[in-house]
Amino acid sequence: MTKRISIIVPVYNDAKNLAECVSALNASAGADTEIIVVDDASTDDTAAAARAMGVRVLDMPKNGGPGAARNYGAAQVQGDIVFFVDADVVVASDALGRVRRAFEDDPKLGAVFGSYDDSPRAPGVVSQYRNLLHHFTHQQARTEASTFWAGCGAVRRSVFEAVNGFDGTRFARPSIEDIDLGVRMRQAGYRILLDRRMQGTHLKRWDLRSMIWTDVTRRAAPWARLVLENKDLPNDLNLKRGQRVSVALVGLLCVVLPLAIVWAKLLVVAAAAVTLVLVINRDLFAFFLRRRGAFFALACVPLHLLFFLYSGLTFLVVLIGMRVKRPFRANRALAGGAR
Repeated sequence: MTKRISIIVPVYNDAKNLAECVSALNASAGADTEIIVVDDASTDDTAAAARAMGVRVLDMPKNGGPGAARNYGAAQVQGDIVFFVDADVVVASDALGRVRRAFEDDPKLGAVFGSYDDSPRAPGVVSQYRNLLHHFTHQQARTEASTFWAGCGAVRRSVFEAVNGFDGTRFARPSIEDIDLGVRMRQAGYRILLDRRMQGTHLKRWDLRSMIWTDVTRRAAPWARLVLENKDLPNDLNLKRGQRVSVALVGLLCVVLPLAIVWAKLLVVAAAAVTLVLVINRDLFAFFLRRRGAFFALACVPLHLLFFLYSGLTFLVVLIGMRVKRPFRANRALAGGAR
């Protein structure tokens, strides 16, 4: 039987999580579905473990990052729908069915993606905060999406090929290669749908250091460059106006707090800034309260303020860097042309 859906799971040194991921996919896969694991030149027994699960395994000749691994798999699929699932995501039993229906209901649909669910496995405040924040952000986003997410997202193969897939050269490490793909699909005129009920459990464990490092170097910085290059700041996901105002308020907080040492009245301004951030993000903290209780919700307040701080600083640094480089490149080009 010709395969309609090809599931691609890129993996690197993650045999344990891969086993749960593939098991869930096998449980819901039909006769019209193929599962392909692309091993991104793992240095452990991940490839062997994948083969033991009875799925097709492709070996990357060298480590190239998830974008390149997904491209490698997509070049060898049978299906006309390519469903990307991260190795540390356990999709819900109805996820594949939702992918099928989305493309059946709209023959012109370019892509569809979902979100993490609200029951992350990894313990600890940071892990729970990071994974629940992702769930909440996607659940509050517009269904007519301006981007794409490859953790649990499907693309029509003809569309994927028309926009040349993921940019595995620019994003050679896990980054915003899926956001970049979504931007290019939208620029090409393709519709992208966010299906909030298409979910999967994220197995990733976070600590404070890994969260900040990943958010700054793999998310905020490249996303800021992408936004500034395309001159497009969509009012969606982490870029909603309320989030931008929150970043500005946290910036104000960081300015007035040191000054309050010499002028105590500025503490009122600092308190007002924090209060406004809490008011703007009240739905998020109410969600934290419902899911994990008062202690967790309170513990997430400084984490979220920190998130706004380093996200805003990263955007500012990237903006300044790009503004400085433009005249430098122009002057260098003029100097080269004058020779």
